[in-house]
Amino acid sequence: MMRTASRPLLLIAALLIAACGDDDGGSSIDTTMPQYDFTAFDAEVETFMAESDLEGVGAILVHREHGVIHQRSYGSFTDDRVYLIASSSKMVTAGVLMHLDDQGLLDVDEPITDVVGWGEGNPTITPAQLVSNSSGLVGLGPNVAYPPYICQFLHTGTLEGCAQQIFTTTGDDADVIPPDTEFRYGGGQWQVAGGLAEAVSGKSWAELINEIYSEPCELEAFGYNNHFTQPGLAGGNLLGYPAAFDGDPSILLPSDNPNMEGGAYTTIGDYGKLLLMHIRGGLCGDNRVLSEEAVRRMHADRVGEVYGGGSYGLGWWVDATNVSLIFDPGAYGAFPWIDADREYGGFIVVEANTGVGGQLFNRVYPIVNEELDRAEAAF
Repeated sequence: MMRTASRPLLLIAALLIAACGDDDGGSSIDTTMPQYDFTAFDAEVETFMAESDLEGVGAILVHREHGVIHQRSYGSFTDDRVYLIASSSKMVTAGVLMHLDDQGLLDVDEPITDVVGWGEGNPTITPAQLVSNSSGLVGLGPNVAYPPYICQFLHTGTLEGCAQQIFTTTGDDADVIPPDTEFRYGGGQWQVAGGLAEAVSGKSWAELINEIYSEPCELEAFGYNNHFTQPGLAGGNLLGYPAAFDGDPSILLPSDNPNMEGGAYTTIGDYGKLLLMHIRGGLCGDNRVLSEEAVRRMHADRVGEVYGGGSYGLGWWVDATNVSLIFDPGAYGAFPWIDADREYGGFIVVEANTGVGGQLFNRVYPIVNEELDRAEAAF
């Protein structure tokens, strides 16, 4: 690994370069930030890619103070490639509800029935319970294709219509349990959360994403759809990447019923901006997306604190042994994380499955931490 000069030497070098004029071809050293060297990170990704027979990998690392500190696409992938990210959508969806809470359009800790009439179907469930997988509604396990909630996987219909159908059906009466008594990951509760957001805001999900995230954070290719049963993309793709997508969101059929827990698509650059917003306490540049309190609540272990059913916040898993580490992995191999102690976040994405994405994370995470610690110590 290349060794970085001490800070005094870097300052002298910068002064000498400045004295020679501006015709340096952009080669001057930035002395306002540590000099990171992610050679080892790149090498590990390329080794893993070869071992796992992957066509490519995308990766971005962002730091609270220094912004994007590393971004690269490997193999045949390019930085503008668009990925389906499955459950890595969850933290984005939860953030919409927290934004609406910040605006006073709902209270995430009060029953849904306070703000929508169809909330009477399950009168004690709150928005916070929905996006912490604690509502008591049926999750993805043990029945992914739970019949009363099947609309969550259909690109037809509307989001609010599907939410009402799930929340008011009597077909789940035997399977619903009291909220905050058991952790039930995923499922129809997330579609209810999205429908609730549309109902209280009077806006479509696409409008909410544009207003809350895309415009203030200058996202270029982020969006939601519901690809799970679409022709050419259906069939086993709940657990494995639908190869026919091939980075092209234009093949998706239009949908007014986007899937809330797993329907987002993004580039690594766009997702990196969202991570940076979280690390910076809810700010995209000078634009406030979420309040600092909303971000804090999303990152805190709500499930562990309220009923001890696991380690999960609002859209984020919380590491049970290291609460400064949160993550939101997806079934297709996307793996975003935030390390609060080191004030950085990372996003690696493969087109495979959650096992492959998790393996890659486990291999690169200690490498990133070691390099950040080394560079900060040398700065």
